[in-house]
Amino acid sequence: MADPNFDCLATNTTAGLLICSDPSLALAKTELNELVLGLIAKLKENEAREAFTEFERWTRERDRKCDLEDKDNVPLQELSSSEGCLADYFTRKIAEVVAAKGDPKKVFGRHQVSPVPDADAVDLCVAQIHLANACQDFLAVNRVFQIDSELAEKNAEVTAEVEMVVLSPFTACSPIASSCTGTCWDLRSGKPKPTPGSREDLLVGYRVRIEKSFAFQKADAGGWRCNSAALQPVDVGVALSGP
Repeated sequence: MADPNFDCLATNTTAGLLICSDPSLALAKTELNELVLGLIAKLKENEAREAFTEFERWTRERDRKCDLEDKDNVPLQELSSSEGCLADYFTRKIAEVVAAKGDPKKVFGRHQVSPVPDADAVDLCVAQIHLANACQDFLAVNRVFQIDSELAEKNAEVTAEVEMVVLSPFTACSPIASSCTGTCWDLRSGKPKPTPGSREDLLVGYRVRIEKSFAFQKADAGGWRCNSAALQPVDVGVALSGP
């Protein structure tokens, strides 16, 4: 359950490096991690898995809100405008967790709709699909980029790129590949393969990127609910080995 950004000596993300360069941000992150992991420890195994998936999604949402996505080669001194956003994020999330008074169900498992149909909504949608298909042992969502959106009064469609990292090997054309990445793969070309037959494995460290349109519907109580129950069909995709 360790957050990869928790150890400042081991972090390799732009957000992690920026947090670790500021003692107040590093301390706030440590406090939030400890509070959240204390809550998750109170849950049963399946509930804990879902809560940790949601906790990971918080981090991706934070980086999108604080303009820290796709900034891998940007010097830290040029990202100072993101520091205030990070501080506000930690303050807000720590207050939210403290207000739960030790009850994890007041923090996790409550968000089934999104305020607006955007990259955050797609991230939640993918998390729900992955949970329904028990994908967490094999894949972790790394980034979600919004490409385009179409909005009507009651319906919306968001086209996004989703990048996933392989945590445990699985066959490039298998039920796991289909349900968790949305397609089979030809690993020689690194492209989606619509017909089965590959016996190659997607190994640990492979990055899979898919581009897909996600459908949303306005919920009666407000917010937007994901109508895409599967990652198929994938519009565009690529599988890359190595970091």
